[in-house]
Amino acid sequence: MKINKKMKENLTAWALLSPAIIFMTIFTVYPILKSIYLSFSKYNLGMKEPIFIRLKNYVDIFQSPLFWKIMWNTIYFSLLTIIPSLIIGLLLALLVNRKNKNVGFLRTAYFYPVVMPMIAVASIWFFIYMGKNGLFDQLLISLGMEPMNVLSNRKTVLPFMAIMYIWKEVGFIMVFYLAGLQNISGELYEAAVIDGASPWKILKYITIPLLKPTTIFISTVALTNSFKLVDHIVIMTEGAPNNASTLLLYYIYQQSFINFNYGKAGVLTVIMLFLLLIVSLPRFFKQDKNTHYNS
Repeated sequence: MKINKKMKENLTAWALLSPAIIFMTIFTVYPILKSIYLSFSKYNLGMKEPIFIRLKNYVDIFQSPLFWKIMWNTIYFSLLTIIPSLIIGLLLALLVNRKNKNVGFLRTAYFYPVVMPMIAVASIWFFIYMGKNGLFDQLLISLGMEPMNVLSNRKTVLPFMAIMYIWKEVGFIMVFYLAGLQNISGELYEAAVIDGASPWKILKYITIPLLKPTTIFISTVALTNSFKLVDHIVIMTEGAPNNASTLLLYYIYQQSFINFNYGKAGVLTVIMLFLLLIVSLPRFFKQDKNTHYNS
């Protein structure tokens, strides 16, 4: 059978895509389907096969006060990190969006924490926040103040862990905002200056609106990433004090690898996937309509 040109191109395209499709099927699609299946089952360590129990796992999870506490922790931590990260990232991008001999060093310095593993970052900040002997408490003592031991206080543990996460991720946001700034035509700024617009008005009416596509992308990525944090909790607090620093992914880790309750871990995984869809899809379908794209 003779293969025409279009069919040949399609076969070539599928052949090139097949490694990625196979990889995603094995490591993404299959685990998701498996988690959904286990969420309706009772399956603990030592059991030969899962036992189908319908919605019992979901009922138990939604009736648990601990679950709602952890959901609040997750949402609260996201709010603590996303908004400051976007603002600081934009300010840094505006700062380094210029041409001089030192700007390359500044860009590298601001971006360097991004390439560090979260485990290394958490270890560094753990020694900073360590009670009494840590750098932060030693600074307070040197100023004549009482040590705070922030990681052992349920009111301060998440805000101070948020500071650590912002320090690590703000360079990532800066790079995308910098790319967005460099894509804005300089003629727009020249026209605004000629018309007598102040720097604040230029930022408000030109820069920020034209950066909206970048902001939608960055805020969505930052929001989804904030739901997927676990490394720093394992290193710094392990959920202490009294689950005040436990986030959703760490709770899934506890149910899977500490309690070996794979049914409840499946429920929590389904809930996380649902949350990620909720925060991701509407942002693109709704906010995209009012977005100005610079060609």
